[in-house]
Amino acid sequence: QPASSNKPRKKKKKRKTKKSSAGDTVEDNDLEDIDSLLESIEEPGGLAPQSQGGVIADSRPLLYVEHRNLNPENELKRYFGARAVLGDQRPRQRQRQYVRSMWLTAPKNTWPRYSKTGITMQLLDTRRGVQHFTFEHHREYQQVQFKFLDAVESMDPNNIVLLLQMNPYHVDSLLQLSDVCRMQEDQEMARDLIERALYSLECTFHPVFSLTSGTCRLDYRRQENRAFFLALFKHLMFLEKRGCPRTALEFCKLILSLDPENDPLCVLLLIDFLALRAREYTFLTRFFQEWESHRNLSQLPNFAFSVPLAYFFLSQQEERPELERSQARERAARLIQLALIMFPSVLMPLLDHCSVQPDARVSSHPFFGLNAQISQSPALNQLTSLYVGRTHALWKDPAVMAWLEPHVHEVLRMVEARDALVQEAEHKRKIRYQSAPRNIYRHVILSEMKEATAALPLEVTSQPVMGFDPLPPLDSIVFYTRPERTSHPSNESTLSLFFRSLLPNFNLQGDLRHDGDDEAGAGQDLNQGVNRLMAAMRDMLANIQFQEPPRDDNPEGDGDWD
Repeated sequence: QPASSNKPRKKKKKRKTKKSSAGDTVEDNDLEDIDSLLESIEEPGGLAPQSQGGVIADSRPLLYVEHRNLNPENELKRYFGARAVLGDQRPRQRQRQYVRSMWLTAPKNTWPRYSKTGITMQLLDTRRGVQHFTFEHHREYQQVQFKFLDAVESMDPNNIVLLLQMNPYHVDSLLQLSDVCRMQEDQEMARDLIERALYSLECTFHPVFSLTSGTCRLDYRRQENRAFFLALFKHLMFLEKRGCPRTALEFCKLILSLDPENDPLCVLLLIDFLALRAREYTFLTRFFQEWESHRNLSQLPNFAFSVPLAYFFLSQQEERPELERSQARERAARLIQLALIMFPSVLMPLLDHCSVQPDARVSSHPFFGLNAQISQSPALNQLTSLYVGRTHALWKDPAVMAWLEPHVHEVLRMVEARDALVQEAEHKRKIRYQSAPRNIYRHVILSEMKEATAALPLEVTSQPVMGFDPLPPLDSIVFYTRPERTSHPSNESTLSLFFRSLLPNFNLQGDLRHDGDDEAGAGQDLNQGVNRLMAAMRDMLANIQFQEPPRDDNPEGDGDWD
């Protein structure tokens, strides 16, 4: 027995020495094997129903989120290889200080050391297998929040920077300062601040809260929960611009899973574009099939046009069986004709963005002409403008245009024959799309598509929109409010506000009277105000210093004038 028990130990020892002698090459080969495995698992547009992987993927919930798809480095490694993405990071990570591993973002060495911010997450209740959570702000975080609101009202970004120096993980400050950096075209810093906000919020997660299950909910009406929605959305937009549409799609599914019924950021207007860009055509078609019955997705222009485009791309995949490809072609043809009948105003702007000149019959026909765009409601105009501005690059493929052309002519034939479908679609357009809900306006503002923002109504553009809370819900749930200020600057005159901007301690009105003033008291107040004004003028003039003109080194000069 002792001899037999020693033999496996010797074998284990040999295996260990063999691995250690191979050195870093074993680690590199393992990474390359992982990359090849990921590529084989995630073929573009994969999820074939008859394959084993497709069966597993289809059996999962629709909004199931995979942890590995939340990391943009995994997607970049599939495109460019592990060595090109990681470079010389691996040796450095061995000496790096210990940090918590996160799913939403990877903490960086340049970030300040994390300490508790005063945010916690609580489990409210569990109903029918769905868990409802909420973030809570403790008293110390509320005080920082009040200072942040003062900094925003000052209209000076430096005040937000000073606040972040004292509280480096205050979420709303990170969101607002990220918008400032983005406006100044510092995209790297703007993205870094959003990632830091996500890291701060993930550190406060409840132990039961799950990103991947799709059964955890957050109520956007609660003021404390909005920062998480907005940070996820802004991070998603940065990922899409960075060229990581598959990772962005996973974050989009995560946002939708937090509140699928209300969809406060209206990511339904975005998820089809990300699925097409990531070549996840089967996910998009499955999403449409499962949600069409209860959400009426075909009445949104983006789904009406993107789903047939996904079916067309599926029909072009030669590795699929011929029966599947022919079924996809039939569905694509039927759905694109329905989309053109329901939303005729999409065609001409789409062709214009794609630099395609339609033939004379199409361009001169009133069904697709300028009348179709003028006659539609402003709410529908926002949806169509948003879709065309966002997805027109996907339609530039010559094969797509060649597929679209015969269906446009078929729709014109149906219009001239006065088909019942055309009359029914016109009736729906007149009844629906009278006004857009607030979440669509919020989505348009966050997306910053110039085609759609130009169509926003006056009641939205006339009110101030803050990056940390754009268009808060009208039925917001607020658990704490900022205390009222003691001073009342709104009662001051324009002259008083002008001198207050020059001399912060100046007060033209003096102390406000709370009891009734008679005429003598009013005259006395006027005299005191004039005296204070004169004193302020004297102080200001006394502090003005005139700079002497620079002396010439050669006072006599050479007498020449130019």
